[in-house]
Amino acid sequence: MPHALLRCLPLALLAAAALWLRTHELARRPMHADEANQGVKTGELVEAGRYAFDPRDHHGPTLYYLGAAVATLRGQATLAALDETTLRLVPALAGALAVPLLVLLARRREPGGPGLSEPAALAAGAFLALAPPAVYYSRYFIQETLLATGALAVAVALRCWWRSGRTRWAVAAGTGLGLMQATKASTPLFVAAAAIAVLLTRAAARPASPRPGRDLLAGVGAAAVTAALLYSSFGTHWAGLRDALSVYLHALLRFGAEAPPTGHEKPWGYYLQLLGWSRAGGLLWHQAALSALALAGLAVAARRRDPLLRGCAVYGLLILAAFSAFPYKTPWHAVHFAAPAALLAGLALDALACRRAGPVLAAAAALLVGLSLWQQTRLVAFLRPADGRNPWAYVHSSSDVLKFRPLAEAARAARPGEPIRVISEEYWPLPWYLRGLPDVGYWTEAPPDCEGALVIASLAQAEAVRARLRRPARESFVGLRPGFLCVVFHPEP
Repeated sequence: MPHALLRCLPLALLAAAALWLRTHELARRPMHADEANQGVKTGELVEAGRYAFDPRDHHGPTLYYLGAAVATLRGQATLAALDETTLRLVPALAGALAVPLLVLLARRREPGGPGLSEPAALAAGAFLALAPPAVYYSRYFIQETLLATGALAVAVALRCWWRSGRTRWAVAAGTGLGLMQATKASTPLFVAAAAIAVLLTRAAARPASPRPGRDLLAGVGAAAVTAALLYSSFGTHWAGLRDALSVYLHALLRFGAEAPPTGHEKPWGYYLQLLGWSRAGGLLWHQAALSALALAGLAVAARRRDPLLRGCAVYGLLILAAFSAFPYKTPWHAVHFAAPAALLAGLALDALACRRAGPVLAAAAALLVGLSLWQQTRLVAFLRPADGRNPWAYVHSSSDVLKFRPLAEAARAARPGEPIRVISEEYWPLPWYLRGLPDVGYWTEAPPDCEGALVIASLAQAEAVRARLRRPARESFVGLRPGFLCVVFHPEP
């Protein structure tokens, strides 16, 4: 027993460090517009107890149900009571869980078997724990971290099924796959990449199961039931099953070749730059050390006859190629490259440690990469999390958004009974920051009556609002995000 505890201690310490990085000062960064939008939907679920999947502008229901569960545990029963910490705990816990999952997937189960040595697997877990995109988006109330962690969980369950042949592991993998599908409709992309990786690297191997067909059906059934329960809002909204399929039609209309530009089109090398380095405003942003070690690991994987490591390498390359080929790009997709890169970096250390003086060199390389990742993660997630120069803070809300709530509360106190008007073609995350306040209305164009206790208008709408105010008003400027200013009209007494 003491030996088993000692063997588990490094992994437990690593998981604790990953959890701290993902939960420390969660509420410090202002809410991104996407976070705010999904936070309001979670608040509606908490208040009404009902949810209906929207295939047009939102992803799957998993994030909202988990957010509602955390809110219940923390005693927050209304949208007004919800806070940033409650919402962000969902991806934070998922991101922390990804670290031990990667170690469990990567480490060698028996001498000479597939996978990494214990020190190399722990190093891979440490790299994932420290990776800037993995930390940053584990503190972001969006679906991507849940999806990445779900993929790792499915991989671990499949490896256990492959080795043991027990049906329960096939069911566990299917359940994880169903949760992935109920998280985001891009799940088939990951399934296809994994299937290709398995076909290319394990063609001569067979699972231990005596009846793999039966286990496959059990896994597919578990995936279908899990996804159906969530999309149907646990049997209260059966139209959600139809909408779960129609989401692909909406995606085709939005992102197809004939679709208008979304504003998120990027060149094919966008993710390679994120994984490399860039300069912005005098600051250097990079993952170069980890990427260089991962490239060395890729060369090792090409030479080693290790189906597990080769499969993970192929999977990572396919995911990177797929996201790079698609014109629509956002930085949070880089979360999916973090685990394969960390595993390949661990493989490079494993190969280095086998040489003369290798353990010392491997330890030095691991320390160098770890320090590099920590320096960047500290800059990205804690020092400048909402800085416009931060490549991970994508069209992020300005710190100025924290001023809107005090302004609205002061206006309500000075002019009780009068509405607060937000008149702007873009106004998120303001519905989050003004949640719980009565008589708050939103318009994309100036209405005939613009009077109110406080009027918040975009620069584009400010002139029309100014012309329709009947009372003199003092004006101030507050930023919504870099490059998008709002004019705040304060009516004179």
